[in-house]
Amino acid sequence: MENNTYEKYLLNQTNFEDVLPESVKKQAYLAVKDNYTFDFLNLAEKHSESDLEESLIKNIHEFLLEMGSEFTFVGNQYKVLVDKREYKIDLLLYHRKLQSLIAIDLKIGEFGPERNGKMEFYLSVLNDKVRLPHENPAIGIIICKSKNRTIVE
Repeated sequence: MENNTYEKYLLNQTNFEDVLPESVKKQAYLAVKDNYTFDFLNLAEKHSESDLEESLIKNIHEFLLEMGSEFTFVGNQYKVLVDKREYKIDLLLYHRKLQSLIAIDLKIGEFGPERNGKMEFYLSVLNDKVRLPHENPAIGIIICKSKNRTIVE
């Protein structure tokens, strides 16, 4: 209640309408929230992205519960290779009902438009090189400390 989770859930911002097939669109809206509460991490006010990632991995059970049911952990610093260059996705999950890889990019600051470009790159690589034929397109979640709704839209 104190975090206004219900209200924030109703204001969910995604691009699912534009990119997901009709068959999984409704499930995706239910599976991905706009705001997450990571109070269980007990991180100091000032922390790095690697501190955040390390703490999430140490508390993976609580993290997956916060993300929602049906998520499974695939890996952290998940390596993908593009033209002999290695890129690392902060966290990679899989959603069983959606049958989609879920790439998570962790940022400790405010959301910026450049973060979306990076995520689109990761999703393209996952769809081209990692996704199995029976799976739906990958979904990206950018977890930031704060955001300006107009910039996100």
